[in-house]
Amino acid sequence: MTWKLQAISAELAGQEISIDRDMLVGRHQAADIVLQSSEISRKHAAFLRVEDALWLQDLASSNGTFVNDARITEQVLLKDGDIVQFASLKFSLLAPVADVAIDSDLAQSVEAAVESPAQHMNDQGMPSLKERDASVELTRDGMPTNVGVPKPAPIPQGVDVSQATPEPKPVPVEVPESRVEQVQEQQKNTMVGLMTVIAIIILAVLAFVFFK
Repeated sequence: MTWKLQAISAELAGQEISIDRDMLVGRHQAADIVLQSSEISRKHAAFLRVEDALWLQDLASSNGTFVNDARITEQVLLKDGDIVQFASLKFSLLAPVADVAIDSDLAQSVEAAVESPAQHMNDQGMPSLKERDASVELTRDGMPTNVGVPKPAPIPQGVDVSQATPEPKPVPVEVPESRVEQVQEQQKNTMVGLMTVIAIIILAVLAFVFFK
C-alpha cells in the first residue's frame, strides 16, 4: 500500500511523491526524497513504514519538521489529510485506498440479470416455445407448419419478358495498325528519298563537267 505526498508550496506545485517504504528526506543527493532548498538539511527527516502505518521522524534538522503546523521532536504517527512540512515546504498526505472487495452475491445477481440470447434458443437454434406464437404448430423436427409462403408479384399484362432485357449491341473494335508495317513503310520512304538525292547530285556533277 502506497501513501502519497502532494506539494502545497508554490515552488513545488503539482509534484506528487509516493511513499511505499522507509524513505529519507533531505537536500543530499543520496536521499530518497530530494528537496533542493537551502533551508532543508542534508538529512532532514525520515518516513518510517510499520506494517500499513506511516510515521515521521525529524533528524535534528536546522529549520525543523512540522505536522499540522506543530514542530515535532520525536516520531509522530501520520494519518490521512495531515499537513507535513519540512522547513517552509508543505505537503498534503494522502493515505492509501484499500481495495474494495466485490460482493459475490451481488456479482451472481448481476450475472443472472444479464441473460445471453442463446438461452432463448433450443438445440436446433429455434426460439423457445414460450417465445413462439401459440397459433403456430411445429413438426417433430421443430419446423413450423401452416406458414404461408409469399408469392411473387404477378407480371402485368402486355409486358413481354423476353424483351425486358435488350441484347447488348456489338461494339466495333479498331484493329491497331501493325508497328512492323509502319517501320517498313518509313524505311521505304527513306530509301526513295536517298536515291533521289544521289541522282540529283550525279546530274549536277555531269552538268558541271560538260558545261565547264
